[in-house]
Amino acid sequence: MRRFPLERRLKEHIIGQEGAINTVASAIRRKENGWYDEEHPLVFLFLGSSGIGKTELAKQVARYMHKDVKKGFIRMDMSEFQEKHEVAKFIGSPPGYVGHEEGGQLTKQLKQCPNAVVLFDEVDKAHPDVLTIMLQLFDEGRLTDGKGKTIECKDAIFIMTSNVASDDIAHHALQLRQEAQEQSRRRLAENLDDVQQSEKITISKQFKEEVIRPILKAHFRRDEFLGRINEIVYFLPFCHSELIQLVSKELSYWAKKAKQRHNITLLWERPVLELLARGYNIHYGARSIKHEVERRVVNQLAAAYEQELLPKGCTLRLTVDGETEEEKEGGAAPSLRLELVGEDSKSRKLDIRPPLNPEEVAFAH
Repeated sequence: MRRFPLERRLKEHIIGQEGAINTVASAIRRKENGWYDEEHPLVFLFLGSSGIGKTELAKQVARYMHKDVKKGFIRMDMSEFQEKHEVAKFIGSPPGYVGHEEGGQLTKQLKQCPNAVVLFDEVDKAHPDVLTIMLQLFDEGRLTDGKGKTIECKDAIFIMTSNVASDDIAHHALQLRQEAQEQSRRRLAENLDDVQQSEKITISKQFKEEVIRPILKAHFRRDEFLGRINEIVYFLPFCHSELIQLVSKELSYWAKKAKQRHNITLLWERPVLELLARGYNIHYGARSIKHEVERRVVNQLAAAYEQELLPKGCTLRLTVDGETEEEKEGGAAPSLRLELVGEDSKSRKLDIRPPLNPEEVAFAH
């Protein structure tokens, strides 16, 4: 299990983000092989838009490090620690205060697993007093709870995520991709490899220093806090080929469900992937693809099923409709349609009645 290089393990679960995966895997490899400062825990800051794989990567690291991922992965939602008094929830109340016996959320879990992977989600939302506690944690590798007990956690891995500067990173990445594409167009791409390579981009040191660092400084207002971070990891918006992979993965997930639950086989053509990939929204990342598939594909499947249009064990094909000449001229957006594939491989379009709009229902009495 542990023999596989970590990179390969992570890439099985995460689409794109090669730069992020390599940075994290290299740091963990150093730690595992004893090439690190054992006085301090390993601290990462994951930057990038929502729904782009930050939390997922933290989860997969915990899976790799721990057999029992329930204990080995501690997730703290930092938007719950926006007020000064919520520090008590974090490390526990001092003696004599309400809730003293319960202990803090973090200290309780770290006691059980001092070498856990701890995810501080949306760390930019935490109150400055909570950051002070985190600084002690990163700096000394120990945490004192409300009862005055010290928990040693030098072997833990701390991962913070933040959307701070995510627009700047996304914008910069898109710019770099456009430049790379123009370059390959100029080369007239003698072979396809050239074109493919243009999608792999790296963020320059200059951009990190001149654009990102000032934003982080202005937000966290502490050099020593930023100084304790071993690696700042950048997550980039998906490129076209990654979007196609995401749509594919999502459709395969629903095809598997259709097969298991209803013995229905679902097929699709390449143009379907292209059409669904257009639903990508840079601010919502992979979640926007998930919603697009649910909205345009799963809704149709559910309606067809409800209207008893799907015979048991049937085969359905998803195709793109609306590409006829008249429709193109009329500017109609192409839509997805479901077809029933017969035994003779001929397919016929399913006539799915659209669900009633709430307005129509109101007048139907």
